Amino acid sequence: MTPTERAKKSADAMWANDNASKWAGMEITHIDEGTATLDLTVEAHHCNGHAICHGGVIFMLADSAFAFACNSRNQSTVAQHNLINFLAPGKQGDRLTAHAREVSLTGRSGIYDVTVTNQDGQRIAEFRGMSRAIKGHLFDE
Repeated sequence: MTPTERAKKSADAMWANDNASKWAGMEITHIDEGTATLDLTVEAHHCNGHAICHGGVIFMLADSAFAFACNSRNQSTVAQHNLINFLAPGKQGDRLTAHAREVSLTGRSGIYDVTVTNQDGQRIAEFRGMSRAIKGHLFDE
């Protein structure tokens, strides 16, 4: 199995049980070893009292992209900690894209950066996630 095939099979296994990302309206648009891209169209129910996309929704999109990237090797992996910097507001109707990429993977610990942009390429947020591999796999190899 190639790394790309493994990443896609891992994503399929995770997506089958990921009710949160599906509930929020996300879709996976790219997956490969150490990288993932998820998209979300900002709907009215994603917006807060300032009529902009709730920061928690943007965080959730970035966190989901991070999760698919760090689980792309069929090794169960969870977040240790992460942080996000909001750079611009997302607005209703925006198509947000979260692109996660692996920065470092040493032993059981990984570092991933996620950039969230809108349909015009404007950066909405920058997220950094630190991962930790745990026991288990997403599918049998």
